Amino acid sequence: MPAKKTALIIGASRGLGLGLVKRLTEQGWEVTATVRDQHNADDLKAVPGVHIQTLDMDEQSSLEVLTHNLKDQVYDLLFVNAGVTGPRHDNPTDATAGELGQLFLTNAVAPIRLAKRFVDHIRPKTGVIAFMSSGLGRVTSPGSPELALYKASKAALNSMTNTFVTQLGDNKPTVLSIHPGWVRTSMGGEGADIDVETSVKGMVEQVERFAGEGGHHFVNYKGETIPW
Repeated sequence: MPAKKTALIIGASRGLGLGLVKRLTEQGWEVTATVRDQHNADDLKAVPGVHIQTLDMDEQSSLEVLTHNLKDQVYDLLFVNAGVTGPRHDNPTDATAGELGQLFLTNAVAPIRLAKRFVDHIRPKTGVIAFMSSGLGRVTSPGSPELALYKASKAALNSMTNTFVTQLGDNKPTVLSIHPGWVRTSMGGEGADIDVETSVKGMVEQVERFAGEGGHHFVNYKGETIPW
């Protein structure tokens, strides 16, 4: 019997992260998932067999603990889902330095810092690192002014990911920047196009499709290529 595929999902207490854990577990994967607060993880704890770790991705010390706890693990998939909408201002230049620093740290810098720590834990040749991006991260994407800073943070994540890929060693995993679609979550709102199950089903299909392909791909949950 082949060994179970293994996944590490970063940010899985609710929404798309929780949906990914459920979908992968249903398909027989062995899943480790992180949350910032174990007291707000009841839905995740209800998923059979999931291994839960605590992580505040913005905090170096928290990342050090996670790295130590998982030092002997090898993963077929690292999916960095954690992110925030950030401040909403009709005029984005009204944002404070603190708001800007927090948004870009959480959405653009911390995901890459984490991926650098775990790249050597990704299964050679067939492993995948996926970042939860957004179609709003296209530089040419139109959008509402109140989302300008969120859009910029996702464009920054895409740019940081491109640089990250150029610095990988010989056993380069496939890297995906995935747009999940406009999903009915606390971030996407009730008026969004699709439900969590539809999005995560598609995203898992793309992880499996691109495994072993190599390179860096910006795609949506349907597998369609998105222009940078």
